[in-house]
Amino acid sequence: MQHSQARENGRQDGKHQRGIKHHSPHFYSFLGLTLPNNWFYLPLILCLGLCLSSCGNPSPTKSKPDSSYPKDDDTKVTFFGIVFEQFDEVGRPVWKVKAKEAKYTTDKQVGQADSPEGELYQDGKVVYQIKAEKANIKQDGKQLFLQGKIVATDPRNGIVFKANELEWRPQEDLLIVRNQLNGSHKQLQAVAQEAKIKTREQRVEFSQGVVAKSRDPQLQMRTEHLMWHIKEEKLFSDRPIQIERYKDNKITARGDGNAAEINLKTQIATLKPQAKLELVSPPMQVTSNSITWNINKENITTNSPIRIFQAAENVTVTANQGKMNIPENTVYLTGNVNAVGQRSQSLKSNQLTWYLDKKLLEAQGNIIYRQIEPKLTFQGETAVGNLETENIVVKGGNSSESRVVTEIIPQEGR
Repeated sequence: MQHSQARENGRQDGKHQRGIKHHSPHFYSFLGLTLPNNWFYLPLILCLGLCLSSCGNPSPTKSKPDSSYPKDDDTKVTFFGIVFEQFDEVGRPVWKVKAKEAKYTTDKQVGQADSPEGELYQDGKVVYQIKAEKANIKQDGKQLFLQGKIVATDPRNGIVFKANELEWRPQEDLLIVRNQLNGSHKQLQAVAQEAKIKTREQRVEFSQGVVAKSRDPQLQMRTEHLMWHIKEEKLFSDRPIQIERYKDNKITARGDGNAAEINLKTQIATLKPQAKLELVSPPMQVTSNSITWNINKENITTNSPIRIFQAAENVTVTANQGKMNIPENTVYLTGNVNAVGQRSQSLKSNQLTWYLDKKLLEAQGNIIYRQIEPKLTFQGETAVGNLETENIVVKGGNSSESRVVTEIIPQEGR
């Protein structure tokens, strides 16, 4: 019976020497020392460690420090080859961080670690790999907090975050990186003050001073809030945003809106509301409540009321909806079209095709053309001409009811 009891005690002792995984946060050393989560035993361990250190490495006699003023080192223990671990309720890992050397503060449970590196887990699978030169590590069972120059990499999609703070909340499926944040990916690069990452959905929410650059298409976006759905290859912003389009590293267009959706795969951006798009060549400004910008095909479409200002000819055109083909320098407008020149001459119609390079307007349906000097009005079914030079030809239809009506208004005093 005594031998049986001894074997049982030996097995129990062996378990403690090898280390038992707990669901609460703990750490252990590669040297074989296991610290239980209950800090009741820590003074005994510290005393034993100090005694062993004194016996093995005798040092010169020093004056006895004043015990009434404890030093910071009195509450720190240095370990070599240390591992910080945490497991969920079913025993799956949620984080594991190892370091070559760490000073563990017993009262605050903060480890000052050298060269820490490890993994963050979700559902038992690695979602981020982390490393740093130096970092302060804090764990409380529900979250892991690192402070230092940290690099976090998602092995599933290759995105890399660099920041000075990292917070992992596995129960919320939330990774937060902040303080001089820099994110890089083959599709997008971004700087911001903070990013919140949903690891299961692979979605990133950038906030505060966001500047993001995409490689294809070549865009730069500035906003205070930008959401990136990595798998869907889409960007969303619910705040004022500015988008600059570059081609051969030269800006070709600039878009503004109070919100935006950008599909990086189809290269289509939607700006709304109070959207504005400024083109460099031709120099034009397009405003509407909603603008769909096909960056790849270089065309603009809106089903909302639109206003186009052409600076070279000082012409402003409004309509219910419109479309512009930038490579062809052609604008198509429909519904209550009204084109106004710099001398207040105007051309109203149901439809209008504007050939920008030819400075030519072609209008159809319910034409009304007015000039100020001399004062005159033409009405018809079609019109062709140059609004800037006031060279407009108005024609009627085939029926007698659609003949051209000309109204000449004589000047006063003649």
